[in-house]
Amino acid sequence: MRTAVIIPARYESSRFPGKPLAILRGKPMIHWVYERARQAQGVEEVIVATDDLRIFRTVEDLGGRAQMTSPHHRTGTDRVAEIARGLTAELIVNLQGDEPLIRPEMIELALRPWREDPRLPMGTLKVPLESPEEMFDPNVVKVVTDQQDFALYFSRSPIPYDRGHWMAPTMSGQQNSPGQPEVAVPENGNGLQEEPGIFTVKLPRAAFKHIGLYVYRRDFLLAFAQLPSTPLERLEQLEQLRALEHGYRIKVVTTHYAGIGVDTPEDLEKAERLLRREDG
Repeated sequence: MRTAVIIPARYESSRFPGKPLAILRGKPMIHWVYERARQAQGVEEVIVATDDLRIFRTVEDLGGRAQMTSPHHRTGTDRVAEIARGLTAELIVNLQGDEPLIRPEMIELALRPWREDPRLPMGTLKVPLESPEEMFDPNVVKVVTDQQDFALYFSRSPIPYDRGHWMAPTMSGQQNSPGQPEVAVPENGNGLQEEPGIFTVKLPRAAFKHIGLYVYRRDFLLAFAQLPSTPLERLEQLEQLRALEHGYRIKVVTTHYAGIGVDTPEDLEKAERLLRREDG
């Protein structure tokens, strides 16, 4: 199936304005994302979708392909859909422009389910959670899946919740039944019982973090962009819940490489260190 990768990239960002053009080891960050997407096997086109001339010109100057989009899109998916309308590709990969450490193999892995079932509407990736801090961090999106790896739910809350080991004090201040293990709500506010620097909970085996790379069948993407937003989508501020609430299935493939999303200058420094490590 003919496949295009579309990378939505905005200049404006509340936490890190101009981050697609932030320099990472001598290159703009968007260049790292673009080049890694081009290396993925089975990808015929890579396009940066942006509403900013600075990003457009940077990509073009580096020999890449960029297209200007409307500045009025609510989401990156809407921006991707605008570009997809003019393409003939059957599959569209939505790759975030702030993922400079994305591996080409991750894109290939996300595309694999369409070899078996080309009718799938949508897919994405998950990676095992590494720490209790991630599980209880609302900025880390968790996902639970069924036995065929279709998404049951995505949440900023800790899911699945280990009822047998994470018992917390009740709202009235009463403790749980005698003998039940507890997770108190400590001063750090993360919902974890903590000794200095040490979290005392054990992660369940089914604990996975969602990676925000999406694959859509093109016709589904165009329809999805027109669907009305849904209550859970608005509550969690997670766009993929719109698909679940409208009854569409999302295939979720497991990877063991998480990469890193750059949301702050501190994240950029971390990405710099990881790239140096990759280069040996």
